[in-house]
Amino acid sequence: MLAQVALGEGASLAQRLVALLAQCPTLHKLGQMLARNRHLPAELRGQLQTLETMPSSLPVEAIAEQIRSELGDRLDAGDQLVLADAPLAEASVAVVLPFEWREDGASRHGVFKILKPGVERRLADELAALPALAGFLRRRGGELGLPSIDYDDYLGSVRRLLEREIRLDNEQANLRRAAEFYADDPRVQVPRLLRWSTPRITAMERVFGKPATEAGLAPWQQRRLAETMVSALLAAPFFSAAEQAVFHGDLHGGNLFAADDGRLAVLDWGLTAGVSKVQRELLVEMALGAFSLDAAALRRALASLVGFEPDEPLVAATVERALDRLVAQGRPPGFDWLLGLLDEFALASPRPLPAELALLRKTWLSLSGVIGDLAPELSPDFPLFDVGLRRFFAELPARMLAPPTSRAFATHLSNADLAAAGSGWGIVWLRWWTRLASLATRRAGHAARPGADASAANFVQAKAADGD
Repeated sequence: MLAQVALGEGASLAQRLVALLAQCPTLHKLGQMLARNRHLPAELRGQLQTLETMPSSLPVEAIAEQIRSELGDRLDAGDQLVLADAPLAEASVAVVLPFEWREDGASRHGVFKILKPGVERRLADELAALPALAGFLRRRGGELGLPSIDYDDYLGSVRRLLEREIRLDNEQANLRRAAEFYADDPRVQVPRLLRWSTPRITAMERVFGKPATEAGLAPWQQRRLAETMVSALLAAPFFSAAEQAVFHGDLHGGNLFAADDGRLAVLDWGLTAGVSKVQRELLVEMALGAFSLDAAALRRALASLVGFEPDEPLVAATVERALDRLVAQGRPPGFDWLLGLLDEFALASPRPLPAELALLRKTWLSLSGVIGDLAPELSPDFPLFDVGLRRFFAELPARMLAPPTSRAFATHLSNADLAAAGSGWGIVWLRWWTRLASLATRRAGHAARPGADASAANFVQAKAADGD
C-alpha cells in the first residue's frame, strides 16, 4: 500500500501493476518472464522491464551484517576482503553486494548473492495461497469458457521451482555444471564460484558489463549476441549426447549481460530445466515427422513425449491441426511451430506437460523477447540448424561403426532413422498437395464470406496472411 501511495495520483495502471509485482516474489518472477513479450502494450512492457534489474533500496549495513554473521571465521583477515558501500542490484528473491579482496598481490572483484531479508517468509505466504488460487482460476475459467487447465498441477510445479530458487546451494551446483559445460566456449561467461560460498550465500566473480538490451551495441554486435544466445543457451545443450541436458530456466533480460570483454555473460542459475536425452530424441522425431508431413510418426512421438497413447483423439486432433497450419503457411516447420504444437496440446490436455518441458517453454518465452529486442529479424531456426548440422558432421566417423538403431549421438538420430527419413521424401509432395487440397475443399464447404475463392493458392495466401 505504501508503494501505491508513493506513486502519486497521476500514476498509470501499468505503473501501479508493476509496483504490486515488485512486492511479491512470485509475481515479480512472472513480470520478468513477460517483460519483453511483444503481445503486451509497449508501456506495460517498459514498466515490466524495470523488474529485470532493479536498484536496491535495502540498507547495506543489514546486508553486510548478514554476510559477516553467516561467514564467521571464514572471513580470513589475510584476504583483505572489503565490502562495497551499496548493493549492486536487487532481484525477485536476492540482493547482490560487490566486494574486493587481495590475491597473489592483485585486487580481485566478486559479489555476494544473499536472500533478501524476510523473503523466505514472504515467499512461503505466497506459495501457501497457490491452492486457493488454482481453485479460483479453475472456477473463473469455467465461467469465461476458457480451456480447462489443470491449475493445481501447474501451480504445484511453480511452487516446487520457486522453492528450489531460494536454495542458493542448489544454484551453486548449477553454476558448477554450467561452468563445466561452457568451459570450451569462448563466447560465454559463467560466473566462477568463490571459496566464501555457503548454503545461504553465493560468492562468485563479478561480471563487468551491462544488460544485453541496454549495452548500446552496434546492430551487427546485437545480432551476433542474439545468435550466441540461441546457439549456446538453446542449441548447445539440446544437441548434446548427455543423458540430462541442463538449460538455464530464467533467461530474462536482467540475466543476460554483454560483458565488457565481448562475451555473453549468463547470470542467476537458480532455475534450470533438465531435459532428458529421451525427451530430446522425441522432439527430434516430432520435427522429422513434421518435415515429412507424416502424421502417424508425429502422433507417435508427441504421444510418447506427453505420456498419452498415439490413438488418443486429443493427440490426433492436435497433430492434424498443426499439419494443416504448416501446409497453409507454405513454409517448413520451425522451432516456434513445434512449440506452438506443444502449447496447443497443453491448453487442451487434462494433464500438464512434463515439468521439464514446461520450464523449457517458459525460458524460451523470456529469451525470445530479448532476442526480439536485439535482432527482430533473427529466426532461431538458423542458429539451431547450424549447431545441429555441425554436430552431425562431427559424429559421421562414429556412425560408420554404430549399430543401425543406436541413438548415442548428439543429434539424437540413429542411422535407421536417417534411412527411413530419406526413403520417405519421395511422397512428401504427395502428402503436401493432398492435405492442401483437403484444406481447400473444407474451406469451400463452409466459406466464411460470400464469394470467397477457395482455390489452393488463395487459401495458402489467406492463411499465411492471417498468421493462422
